[in-house]
Amino acid sequence: MSALEQLKNYTTVVADTGDFEAIGQYKPQDATTNPSLMLQASQKPQYAHLIDNAIEYAKAKSNDLEEQITWAADKLIVNFGTEILKIIPGRVSTEVNAKYSFDKEATIAKAIRLIKLYEEAGVENAKERVLIKIASTWEGIQAAQILESEYKIHCNLTLLFGFPQAVACAEAKVTLISPFVGRILDWYKKNTGNTYESAQDPGVLSVQKIYNYYKKYDYNTIVMGASFRNTGEIEQLVGVDFLTISPALLSQLQEATNTLEPKLTVEKAKAMDIPKVSYLNDEKAFRWDMNQDAMATEKLSEGIRKFGIDQCKLEDMLRERLTASA
Repeated sequence: MSALEQLKNYTTVVADTGDFEAIGQYKPQDATTNPSLMLQASQKPQYAHLIDNAIEYAKAKSNDLEEQITWAADKLIVNFGTEILKIIPGRVSTEVNAKYSFDKEATIAKAIRLIKLYEEAGVENAKERVLIKIASTWEGIQAAQILESEYKIHCNLTLLFGFPQAVACAEAKVTLISPFVGRILDWYKKNTGNTYESAQDPGVLSVQKIYNYYKKYDYNTIVMGASFRNTGEIEQLVGVDFLTISPALLSQLQEATNTLEPKLTVEKAKAMDIPKVSYLNDEKAFRWDMNQDAMATEKLSEGIRKFGIDQCKLEDMLRERLTASA
């Protein structure tokens, strides 16, 4: 049995890609996308018809170019998500524009609009099959809490690097979080000059800490490790709820035949002595503790900037297409 098949026995595997062919090949339960992955996928000729459809949809919605670009961008990510849902049995994560990362109300409005677009596209039970992906800022977490409780829209809180973010997400009762393993490792390697074995990888240790805390205190929020640099990181997280993995690493796992054993279990977590923490309705404490974690603060800001840049590139491409077809 391949390492990938063994992993699926202990952990739900999610494909971290917008490439339908890769999703079909590795047969994950769920799939997740982001602006960077959408930008990559949109360059492939086999997906041109999805862009064409988004352009025509936007032109029918508005005569104003800027509004058209916004409609086209939203429709394009929904088009990709709709096609992905035809392949996978579970959910697809669709990301809110990074520029709304510090705007609670705009995030809520965009999430509602994306779900409506999925429903328009004929996706049945869209609220159950789509996770709205939101940056784990204070504002993003508060928006997710409202979306979950009032609108029954499930959320994936992404760009999660610090323990305060994980605690606040659990208290907000969000459906799922995506702690970024590889980007945490990147920061520590750059700032310490050290190299790390997988068992001591700071990103791995961060996800293990979050998982154990959630299970110790019976939080229902799903922990989905993300952003991996190698399969060793993945092997150290066998047993965590979900793992979202790139096609390159899925391929390596499919070819590997080493034995995998669960590293994380509810029983182990329950037996641990872990102090309780709370940020419920305490924005100042949350911001202070995040500020004390240089890695989490820097990587969150950097991640939002990078997603924002790729979102702008995607919109520039749509602007060119809309202008040319005017």
